[in-house]
Amino acid sequence: MTAAAEARVGPPLWLLAELTYRCPLQCPYCSNPLDYASQQQELSTEQWLDVLRQGRAMGAAQLGFSGGEPLVRQDLPELIAGARDLGYYTNLITSGIGLTEAKVQAFAEAGLDHIQVSFQASDPELNNAVAGSRKAFEQKLAMARAVKAAGYPMVLNFVIHRHNIHQMNDILALCENLDADYVELATCQYYGWAFKNREGLMPSKAQLVQAEHEVNCYRDDLRSRDRAMKVIFVTPDYYEERPKACMNGWGNLFLTVAPDGTALPCHSARLLPIDFPNVQTKSLNDIWYHSPGFNHYRGDSWMPEPCRSCDEKDKDFGGCRCQAYLLTGNADNADPVCSKSPHNDRILAARTAADHATAGLDDLIYRNARNSKLLYRG
Repeated sequence: MTAAAEARVGPPLWLLAELTYRCPLQCPYCSNPLDYASQQQELSTEQWLDVLRQGRAMGAAQLGFSGGEPLVRQDLPELIAGARDLGYYTNLITSGIGLTEAKVQAFAEAGLDHIQVSFQASDPELNNAVAGSRKAFEQKLAMARAVKAAGYPMVLNFVIHRHNIHQMNDILALCENLDADYVELATCQYYGWAFKNREGLMPSKAQLVQAEHEVNCYRDDLRSRDRAMKVIFVTPDYYEERPKACMNGWGNLFLTVAPDGTALPCHSARLLPIDFPNVQTKSLNDIWYHSPGFNHYRGDSWMPEPCRSCDEKDKDFGGCRCQAYLLTGNADNADPVCSKSPHNDRILAARTAADHATAGLDDLIYRNARNSKLLYRG
């Protein structure tokens, strides 16, 4: 890449540190790779700290600690402290499993800025069934309260799918009861394990319309009672007519580092047939500006029709490369979510299938090492 092109790209502003693929839960919509069980290698504490130093030197300001479950890393307080010393704004993305009041306090003392706790449902039975843990719900409740008591903003996340989408009012009432500041109702996006389970997870159009109506009514009620809880409802791509501006453009703002050090333009990009570089052999600067992987879909010269001549290509950047690959077998294709895509019929077929789906929770393939090994072997 020339110096002029490098200047146009700009630095990565958001760094996601996927510390580990290990996780005590078995959520069937996990975004981790299906073959995660075969990927045992993790960067050491010092290697992660070096990644954080390099990212900060390049201009990264936001840092997310995720996984898997980042709490299984015993060096998390050290990584948080290192990030604070470097000047990052830090966010811990956690299921709450493995968290304790003592750890919340330790993270606060280390300088952690933000904690997001995820739930699977508004009631113990469904939450624990989806999570694959009989004690998950009560632990999440306790830790959400501990996070709030420690002075953090209360940020809760629910992945919404056909088995819990009927719970909108109950979910929001639970969040309000926990004195949440922000609630993200993240309708399932179909990558990783979620794509494998799409037929059993994707809500029907009627379910989605009803859920959005209930969320909007609840928002109105919050305003009428002068409650400040902010509710974000993320519509699934499969029910849009135009694709999202995925990651605000390939290699534009976001840089993900996987547990083994593989650098990615998004957390799902590992599934693509692209040779992505590793921080153990290349500097972040070289990876971001000069690696073929990060330059593969920058700009618009790679675009085929209809994207190449589309007057919206500067808004959506052709959509999601991972989605194009999963649905068409070729990541160069226009995102099938777009109604202009020649492959839009794949999305229409998925919507029709969702309207007639009968799969229950027992029909889902849960994210665990045994299933990962079976799928990878198969």
